[in-house]
Amino acid sequence: MPKVSLTKFPVSALFGVVKPSGPTSMSVVNDVQLLVARSKLFAEADKLAKIKDKKIDRRRGKHGRESVKIGQGGTLDPLADGVLVIGVGKGTKKLNDFLNCTKEYETTCLLGCETDTYDSEGVRVRLAPWQHVSREKVEAALPQFQGEITQIPPIFSALKMDGKPLYEYARKGIPLPRPIEPRSVTVHSLEIVKWLGEDHSFSWPEKQMSPEEKEALETALKGAQEDATIKDDPEAPTDDVKPTAFVLRMKVSGGTYVRSIVHDLAHTLGSAGHVTTLKRSRQGRFVLKAEEAGDSECIPWDTFEKALVDVGEKDEEGWTEWERQVMQNLEVV
Repeated sequence: MPKVSLTKFPVSALFGVVKPSGPTSMSVVNDVQLLVARSKLFAEADKLAKIKDKKIDRRRGKHGRESVKIGQGGTLDPLADGVLVIGVGKGTKKLNDFLNCTKEYETTCLLGCETDTYDSEGVRVRLAPWQHVSREKVEAALPQFQGEITQIPPIFSALKMDGKPLYEYARKGIPLPRPIEPRSVTVHSLEIVKWLGEDHSFSWPEKQMSPEEKEALETALKGAQEDATIKDDPEAPTDDVKPTAFVLRMKVSGGTYVRSIVHDLAHTLGSAGHVTTLKRSRQGRFVLKAEEAGDSECIPWDTFEKALVDVGEKDEEGWTEWERQVMQNLEVV
């Protein structure tokens, strides 16, 4: 796609943002929209005139958002950071292209504890031993998770069954009407890039499932699998022992659940595990650091965070610092 022409604007475009860990993807998009709506790069002159003296207020709800059309091409969980593709104007029509494209991730797996969401944002579901797991055993298990594989999405997800989100079955103790449908995905590459062992600062989530919550989850699962049980392994160590962690890097097709790969891998190793960090380093041609021809480098979140507090002075051509950075990494639609 062509780079932006400074003689013709406003434009419709795509660009990448480095989402930080913590906020939701939608809150990031909403914050970027506040800047986009005040830029001649993206907004029509009449719209700029209407909000000329309006201050940026990040606390406003959706009804207070600006009128410039904006969206994102693939949600990242609040825990996750990395590439988030933003579309503005007609660029929003191109965002579906990024849902099924190839993506690259780095994720940290913490052994010994399974959570309801398969990541550290969730609640403890089950503990299991991990001391028997070595780097060699992990590497030996990885090939069965490469190529074309099938995954069963987590029950604590927003996927719907008979019009009801899966997590609603789990939380309310409603039996699943049938097993969760597996999905076919492709894992192009999967490797362990760092063995942390006990040299890390991660710990299991403090919050645990109550007996009533475990019973509700079991009831939901037994609707599709009669022998489903949610019990700690009697040989599982206590919190006093620091669990093992390691980092995986993978290149996957759209629709792949990284959390499920970590969860299923831990089961294969005779343990339990969950995701504690997740970074998306590539989504299609958008990357954290452009190293190949055709790559589009993402803009650090600090650029937008700074502008939201103080947009700064304009240069001799009338552009602010954040606008300049966007223009350097912009794809006009």
